[in-house]
Amino acid sequence: MNTQELVKQCIKGKKEAQYQLYQQYAAQMLGVCYRYTQCLEDAEDVLQEGFIKVFRNLAQFKNEGELGAWIRKIMVNTAISYIKKHNRYKKDLQADEIYLHPVSEENPEIKMEMKDLIETIRQLPDPYKVIFNLIAIEGYQYDELCDLLEMNVNTIRSQYSRARAQLIQLLKRNDTITGDNYEGTAGKKY
Repeated sequence: MNTQELVKQCIKGKKEAQYQLYQQYAAQMLGVCYRYTQCLEDAEDVLQEGFIKVFRNLAQFKNEGELGAWIRKIMVNTAISYIKKHNRYKKDLQADEIYLHPVSEENPEIKMEMKDLIETIRQLPDPYKVIFNLIAIEGYQYDELCDLLEMNVNTIRSQYSRARAQLIQLLKRNDTITGDNYEGTAGKKY
């Protein structure tokens, strides 16, 4: 069944189609949710809440883009809402505005598997991890995050800078960084 037909069947409430859609995207979206949370159980909660939102709002999907990207955006927004709602995350999102020296412009080369990089990112403190994921991985702009995270742009910039600096330190500590070039998995230089 093609995506358009699958969406139509899900909107009609067909359980088989909903199950198929869930099976098609659940593993990938669990990975998205896991990047924002402290543990797998929280990620599974976010995934569950996210798919409830997906099925409730599927009629709003206009086939103007990829269904997976639309679902991913819902999962990210659900993860942010989850973080705001739960006290163990809430306190961490309160950021101070102490000046941080800019991250070095050195471009270290990273030789590692994507799963290892994701696990290293997960070692960042929650506010840094969230902001780093939103900017570096999801592609959000600073001004978009002001409303989403209810933070001012300077705090977001500061947190992102700190996240990058701390990630570089973690990678150095793990002997992952070598050389003068940091080249991402797609050959993109950072």
